Amino acid sequence: MTDIFKPINDDRHGAPGASSDLHAPTPTPASTDAGRTLVAGVVGGVLSAAGYLVYSRLPDDQKERLHLQVRTLVESRVNELRGRFNL
Repeated sequence: MTDIFKPINDDRHGAPGASSDLHAPTPTPASTDAGRTLVAGVVGGVLSAAGYLVYSRLPDDQKERLHLQVRTLVESRVNELRGRFNL
């Protein structure tokens, strides 16, 4: 601990207005990671549902154009990976 973060002697023994419980439970890293993971999952689910609603309302010609763009993108990525790994 550096000197700047060391508690003053009065803080250690309960200065007026200071918390008397120095051993209050703090969240563990595992619980905060689990909470963040849960929030990320919920946000991802909401975004994917919104994307599906938008996609389902597209006209057929726009859906076909979107399919063509996705196929082209996937083919280019697969060819790039094949080139990198000499497959």
